[in-house]
Amino acid sequence: MEQGARRGLSQLGWQRVAVALVLLAVALFVAVFSWNIGFLVDSERLLYDLRAVDFSPSTDTDKRISLVVYTADTNRATGKISPVDRTILAHALSQIDKLGAKGIAIDILFDSPQPDDPLLQSTLHDMKTPVFLAYANNKTNPHQITYEQERDLSKYIAATRTSKVGPTSILLETDSDSVARRWPRQYPGLPPVLAVSLASKNSGDSDARFAHYSGPIRYRVPAAKDRPVFDKLPIDLLADPATAGLVSDSIKGRYILIGGDFSDFDQFDTPLTRVGDSTTGDPRMIGVEVHASMLAQLLDKSIPKSIPYVAVWISAFIAVLLGVATAAAAMRTWILSLGVILQLVSFLLIPFLLERAGFNTLELPSMGWVVGWLIAYTAVSSALRAINAAQREFAQGALGKYLPSSVAKEIMRNPERLMLHGEKREIFALFSDLEGFTKLTHAVEPEMIARLLNDYLDRLSAVVLEYGGTLDKFVGDAVVAFWGAPIAYPDDGERAIKAAWAMYQAGEDFRRNVPEGVPRIGRTRVGVHYGEAIVGNFGGEGRIQYTALGDAMNTAARLEGANKPLDTKVLVSREAVERSGLDWFRPMGTVTLRGRATPVEVFEPVPDASPEERAAVAEVMAAHNADDSALVHRLTDKLVESGQDDAMMNLVQRLRQTHKGESYVLG
Repeated sequence: MEQGARRGLSQLGWQRVAVALVLLAVALFVAVFSWNIGFLVDSERLLYDLRAVDFSPSTDTDKRISLVVYTADTNRATGKISPVDRTILAHALSQIDKLGAKGIAIDILFDSPQPDDPLLQSTLHDMKTPVFLAYANNKTNPHQITYEQERDLSKYIAATRTSKVGPTSILLETDSDSVARRWPRQYPGLPPVLAVSLASKNSGDSDARFAHYSGPIRYRVPAAKDRPVFDKLPIDLLADPATAGLVSDSIKGRYILIGGDFSDFDQFDTPLTRVGDSTTGDPRMIGVEVHASMLAQLLDKSIPKSIPYVAVWISAFIAVLLGVATAAAAMRTWILSLGVILQLVSFLLIPFLLERAGFNTLELPSMGWVVGWLIAYTAVSSALRAINAAQREFAQGALGKYLPSSVAKEIMRNPERLMLHGEKREIFALFSDLEGFTKLTHAVEPEMIARLLNDYLDRLSAVVLEYGGTLDKFVGDAVVAFWGAPIAYPDDGERAIKAAWAMYQAGEDFRRNVPEGVPRIGRTRVGVHYGEAIVGNFGGEGRIQYTALGDAMNTAARLEGANKPLDTKVLVSREAVERSGLDWFRPMGTVTLRGRATPVEVFEPVPDASPEERAAVAEVMAAHNADDSALVHRLTDKLVESGQDDAMMNLVQRLRQTHKGESYVLG
């Protein structure tokens, strides 16, 4: 085995070996870092979104969190759009404080002075409920806040800070496709994120693990369309003392997140909005609802289990190794195809199973494993093809032109078959002959004969090879072939019969396309038999021929010759018919072949005949076997009346001349 490997590397050449090794390294790189590779990252994200949505918890309305939102109606009523009206916020905060909220976070930046600031600041100073004001800076959020706005915001927060009021970070980070999938990082200079800030005021709700958590946000889907994940209340309702009490149940003991619900501002794509169905809510999610999802995850203390980085490398290595092993595997095509499908499906399915089991599959390769496998498979397949090409070239030089390609391939796999020996095998033997070709050689110049013969033999050889047969030899215009050696397959009989019929058709096509001036050429006749033969390499050290010898070959040759007196095109013995698995045949009686004492029951393939036509012939044969001469004559009369080809008329005549147990002897 080691010697074979060295020989293969030598045949491959160091340049191809180097290319193959580089491709394998690339395959491993892709299988590990696919989340950072441009042409793969989109597919990885989509697969993650599918996983995240498929295993998102289905929940009823969360009784721990409520959203209080400015809407377009609020802006129209107050006459303020940007910044939003702070008077209505002050009134709403007073009512929320009275109704006993657990904590309040305001997702609105106070980054510009307003006339009603004193009212809001006074309200904030009087709050008994913990309140967190939105904070952002220019360094981490340059597209949303300028340095001047950051300065004004810091002043505002400093003016309102008390033991109950302080800042919180409202930063939300999205991937390059603008989808919010993960918690924002905790940057220096920023207060804790909104969810962490709120929970920190209640020891039973806080969870230190979330202080620096930047893993996936666990979004939830509503159990029903009419019951959202979070109650969403218009701020107008809370600002009015007359209506605030109507929603007291949605305020008391809950965390209240206040923000804007506008169609053109602070909207985010999430995995739910990318691949979710109609139950996942609005097309996009407002920022305050993303924060609410993070807070709910924190309150549930739901941090997915981490997958060790070494496991990612090991998985990638296994994917590449499987690609190499699959490319090098020698097995049947359907088994190989099934194995490939199972592997690729597994690469896509395993992350789903890990997500379901509670692992963090954000940035876990999936498509990377698939592409890494494909690169490894392609690299090794290409190398093996190059080695095989070199081996085929060597085999052709060593074996010459005497062995068919199927035998050469087997010898390349098993060089010991070059030894001069034979073995007994059961094979399907085939002989063909071109009627009248010998006479043609006396009527046409040699150059035309050579051209016609080469064309004819090329056509028939192609048929044999197409149906997986072994070309034995050419004897003039005759073709000798067999199935079942050097390799036997379960469908050898089917392929042999189909090849015999296709050879007849190829002969007919050849007849129709001979050049003008060439006398009429006869049809191709074929005989097929199944039986024992001695198969192997025979000849001598100077010239080897892989061939088959024995009764099976002789009988096939006699069957081919029997076509002429029986007016048939293709004759197949019962032994071959029974092992073909085809229903093409009509019986042509029992004949005694020249040079063979044992009668042979013969059949002719007629793939275009209807079942009724075949049944009619079978009925005649049954009457003959029952020795019912009267019935034979009546049935054959019907056949004659219906119009039959020459072969059937020949059979009718023979059946009328013989009795049960008698064989028609061919001269």
